[in-house]
Amino acid sequence: MDLHARLTALSKIDRAPAPVVTAYLNTRWADEHQRDRVRIFLKNQLAEARRAPGPRPSKADLDWVEAQGDALLNQAMMPETSGVALFACEALGLREILPSRVPFENAFTVAETPMLRPLLELGEQAPSTLVVFVDTETARLVPLTATGAGEEVTLAADVPGHHSRGGWAQLAQGHYQRHTQDHRARHFEAVVQSLIGLMDSQGLRSIVLAGEPRNIAVFRKELPPRLATLVVGTVAGARHEAIGLIVDRAAEYLPHVQGQREAEGVDAALTAAAKRGKGSAGLEDTLTAVNRGAVHRLYLLKGWSVPGRRCTRCGTLQGEFTWTCPSCGGEALAVELGEAMAERVAAAGGTVETIEIHQPLAVAGGVAAELRYPL
Repeated sequence: MDLHARLTALSKIDRAPAPVVTAYLNTRWADEHQRDRVRIFLKNQLAEARRAPGPRPSKADLDWVEAQGDALLNQAMMPETSGVALFACEALGLREILPSRVPFENAFTVAETPMLRPLLELGEQAPSTLVVFVDTETARLVPLTATGAGEEVTLAADVPGHHSRGGWAQLAQGHYQRHTQDHRARHFEAVVQSLIGLMDSQGLRSIVLAGEPRNIAVFRKELPPRLATLVVGTVAGARHEAIGLIVDRAAEYLPHVQGQREAEGVDAALTAAAKRGKGSAGLEDTLTAVNRGAVHRLYLLKGWSVPGRRCTRCGTLQGEFTWTCPSCGGEALAVELGEAMAERVAAAGGTVETIEIHQPLAVAGGVAAELRYPL
């Protein structure tokens, strides 16, 4: 599943003809008590949606979400996933189930648009990565995306066995070593070509190498510059290990790398904003950038939530509490700006990152952005 493509499609749903039901469920439980909490949460939310005043979702939508939730909680489907997002709107023909390899916080909404912020955050929390185990004779390549591990690609070189030592055999051994090195060079070259093909065809954004340090060091020298810059780190790995164990190590390692990159990205955006370059800081400037479609990457402090308004005619987002749009005079409806800005950025092809802790970002008001061009 192409998460970015699905996000783009969902983010373009604007004022659906009937309410859209969105549910995020944590399906990674340490014990039965945690599973029961998720079950009770969903039951209560569905009951409230069925008796809510005003426009209600269709009975078919709520029944579908309930049925999918029961199947997930009973592990009748997707037993290996850690989180699931559900979207339903009968009027749009929308029935979407998106698994996640990291847990979601339980959430449920009924609104004229899907709630996408947790899914947008997922794309950055679990970046699409190629895990590459390599030694001198074999290689295993596994795409790791937000939805889980993909199909493994295996490679094996035809490397001859060892010879005896001494006398003329020692001279033969020297020739054998050169012959073996040639085999290994061709093996590494084949691995690089397979790596290029997977990275390009599946839109993967980073690489984690696994294996013995000596093999990794030699292999990294074979990588072309554009791929070498995508290597974010290494983890231990051995040929006899199950590939799932190696992928799990990479999955545990990636959040540390991502956290460092996010902090560096925020710092760069704040510096650019101070210089009136390709950056914005604070609500007013970032809203302006979002409304102009200028945001490449939106940074939101975790838990950031601000009330605002969106014009029903031109879509302009604003932080002021006016019932008419200052741009076109259209009706302005109340929205939560964190969600609204995230959806707008995604629809324009940008990305959204949630930052756990960053003092300069908090001082700037909890929101900043890397821009496509200076405002």
